[in-house]
Amino acid sequence: MDVDVSLVFTALLLLCASAFATLLYVHRRGPRLPPGPHGLPIVGFLPWIDPNAPHLTLTRLVKDYGRIYTLKLGSVLTVVLSDHRLIREAFAKDIFTGRAPLFLTHGIMNGYGLICAEGELWKDQRKFVTTCLKTLGMVKFGARRERMENRISVGVQKCLEMLQQKETAGEPQDVLPVIIHCIGNVINSLVFGIVYEENDPTWKWLQRLQEEGTKLIGIAGPVNFLPFVRFLPKYKKHMHYLLGGKVKTHDYYQTIIHDHMKRRKSTPDDGANSPIDDIIDAFLDEKERRGEGEDGLYSTPQLHHLLSDMFGAGVDTTMTTLWWFILFMAGHPDAQKRAQEELDDVVGTRLPTLDDLPLLPYTEAALSETQRIRSVVPVGIPHGTYEATTLGGYHIPKGAMIVPLQWAVHMDPNYWSKPECFNPERFLTHDGRFNKPEFFIPFQTGKRMCVGEELARMLLFLFGATIIHKFNIKAPEGVDVDLEGICGITLTPKHQRLLFSPRF
Repeated sequence: MDVDVSLVFTALLLLCASAFATLLYVHRRGPRLPPGPHGLPIVGFLPWIDPNAPHLTLTRLVKDYGRIYTLKLGSVLTVVLSDHRLIREAFAKDIFTGRAPLFLTHGIMNGYGLICAEGELWKDQRKFVTTCLKTLGMVKFGARRERMENRISVGVQKCLEMLQQKETAGEPQDVLPVIIHCIGNVINSLVFGIVYEENDPTWKWLQRLQEEGTKLIGIAGPVNFLPFVRFLPKYKKHMHYLLGGKVKTHDYYQTIIHDHMKRRKSTPDDGANSPIDDIIDAFLDEKERRGEGEDGLYSTPQLHHLLSDMFGAGVDTTMTTLWWFILFMAGHPDAQKRAQEELDDVVGTRLPTLDDLPLLPYTEAALSETQRIRSVVPVGIPHGTYEATTLGGYHIPKGAMIVPLQWAVHMDPNYWSKPECFNPERFLTHDGRFNKPEFFIPFQTGKRMCVGEELARMLLFLFGATIIHKFNIKAPEGVDVDLEGICGITLTPKHQRLLFSPRF
């Protein structure tokens, strides 16, 4: 059969032109979105998210779509990162320092405070809070550090007294109220300049609001992605409680602020020369120094939300981690015994101090292993993108929500052998020294990492080491320690009672 050479030549030209056009389109279009599961119109992938364990749902998707994937949660395009290197790469850049377009962030908090703030307000307030905490003693050495340690030690001593009083009855006890009271008062002192008695009705009310609010924000999660559901009866009730609680606590904060202002006026050496003793004083000082009105960065609404952030984040995350630590020590008596023997060798019968920490590698490893195996914020604190960018070879749109999936990072078998097992030795070198791997990020990482990381370390060590040094902790006879959590904003343990027996 004769072949028409001109037709073949024309076909080849058309094929080349088509290939060139495809390459040109792909080049102009740029990288594609990360892969991910399909969802439904309007709701996206939300129906498949387990509301009781969203971190587990998101972690299972890692096996199918890799270390970076995309899904729609309602109207919010969500990019999930499960690799520590990608998280570090992204969160080191200014373009990823925004907050996700969530209703609870923007619709309730209105961009105030520190956790929900963005742009210039966030930069200014983060610098202010960092400086303030350092002034109050959140440093690694020096007289200010000793001042902070003394402040924390008052709470530790009260914790021991309460545990000893309750132990005399010989009955199992729920340690949570003790932890909340003692750690809460350390934070109260730093934030508000106030310390409450155990049964103070205002303090009980604040604790109840904090606990219920944390739970309800988790339950009301769909409102973040589908704001219209807040008008449905179920969510309407929750939103009413959250908004009402916000108004009431801010009104109460204002009475404390007024007390500070009256004291400052009655003190001859007020203003910039006064010793800073709490965050309210520091904020009022900075506002006076700048000569700002209510339209500036140091407005009253900003102070109210900042106080709420500092109290809530300081109490909830630290208290929950310490609670988990106590439970894991009770559930793993061999680890508890080894930490106690180390403490006995180093501190004897006195109370541990921050200077002892470098000499207690196993104790520090046990605290770190607790933070790894039970990430307090298992889905991480979401970020948002200010502009379109690329990450891991993929296109990341402007306004996307970036989820640093801490649970997946801390339970990745590629980095942690048998990650579901509690094993403090994974944080020790072959010669017994403490080692912190780069893929351990309990306080997140980058420009928006936890501003109170050093304070949290102080609190966890001084409370945790002291409690296991002074008490043998175990579950009642015939009862297993429950190490499964309940997920709201944070992953918290279930209420349960333990036996605390004095060692000395």
